[in-house]
Amino acid sequence: MARKWKKLSVIGRRRITSSLVDNGHFVIYTIDQKRFVIPLAYLRNTIFMELLKMSEEEFGLPSDGPITFPCDSVAMNYIVSLLRRSLAKDLEKAVLNSVATYRCSSTTSYFHQAHTDQQSLVSGF
Repeated sequence: MARKWKKLSVIGRRRITSSLVDNGHFVIYTIDQKRFVIPLAYLRNTIFMELLKMSEEEFGLPSDGPITFPCDSVAMNYIVSLLRRSLAKDLEKAVLNSVATYRCSSTTSYFHQAHTDQQSLVSGF
């Protein structure tokens, strides 16, 4: 499945993106039309696999348009920031469960609470 999305992202990027994307990256959009440049390595992550599956279910496979994830930019920023830090398996499972349950919107209590908890941890140091 990751290969299929990788192939589609490369095809879509050539057609719709006026600015170039660095080698080893692909572009996704969120439901609020924010653009994210994501490393291809994230395609192996279970959270991204679930987001791709959800995107396919909600929007279908893009044949001539961008890949759109069914989450807003606030939730996507949070997910990307977690992935950059190499999540512990238990936290990855919790995020994966919340993505599947709450459809990854920052307006849900989980992402709001997780973002607040993250800020508390950072300010505590």
